[in-house]
Amino acid sequence: MKIDFKEFPLILAPMAGVTDIGFRSVASSFGADATVTEMLSARAMFHNPKKTELMTLTTAEERVKIAQIFGHEPDFMVKAVQSDLLAKFDSIDINMGCPAPKIVKNGEGSALMDDLSLAGKIVSTVKGATGRPVSVKFRKGHKTENFMDFAAMCEDCGADFITFHARTVAQGYSGKADLEAIAKVKAKAKIPVIGNGDIVDLPSLEAMKSTGVDGVMIGRGSLGKPWLFAELKGNNMRVDKIAVVEKHVALLREHFEESWLKLYIRKHLLWYAANLPMAASLRLKLATCEDIDECLEILRKAFVSA
Repeated sequence: MKIDFKEFPLILAPMAGVTDIGFRSVASSFGADATVTEMLSARAMFHNPKKTELMTLTTAEERVKIAQIFGHEPDFMVKAVQSDLLAKFDSIDINMGCPAPKIVKNGEGSALMDDLSLAGKIVSTVKGATGRPVSVKFRKGHKTENFMDFAAMCEDCGADFITFHARTVAQGYSGKADLEAIAKVKAKAKIPVIGNGDIVDLPSLEAMKSTGVDGVMIGRGSLGKPWLFAELKGNNMRVDKIAVVEKHVALLREHFEESWLKLYIRKHLLWYAANLPMAASLRLKLATCEDIDECLEILRKAFVSA
């Protein structure tokens, strides 16, 4: 399947340590038109294939499945996109916007915005290695704000669409996304542009739409609230929130060891509980959870009393 830009798609953003198979599935059930994996290292795909395999698990509930890869070596990026691990994905996204210091230090993620020649070679070689749509996700800039030139490079090198998170690397996730910058990119681009940044409700969605973008990518606004996609589509369904949490956990339990999961799931449980009137002692218990079922029971009671 391909993204239908005529329908103004709402896409679940790739978030490291967040967009696992369970979260992607529940977001899809609430109307996410496409979902993106966590960042997948092109090199790690070969050095640690088991870890990558777990990160590339999918469900039939996901409509359009996108794998996001990162790296700075064109040959490894090509090997990654041709890997059997990514064969089930409908589209490939190249991360050239991650601001994490350990990624940038390796010349990957947003560091590639400083080297248009190398970035362009990666885009063109990846596109040439697959018949699937290829997109690029990037920011306003790393050392300089060169987003207009970077967007043009992506288009010239064969990207089918681009996703623009209009913050600089130095900003990280602080401040506000620059909607004027997004509008400038959209006005110049001949390929679809996805807007990313600060979409948490209908007013912020409308503000992003005003830039003229062809769709949006939603990240932090969906943490602990995968039903945000339904709200943004005007679907005011009654949400059984504890059932959503239980489904998320159940999907993860199918594939991951309980010893690992009880530590990993804590952050998700705290996000789900973020707006609940819970006592500090209960939040502490969720944060130090050693028994997932016990923590689910705490959440269940909190949702009932909310």
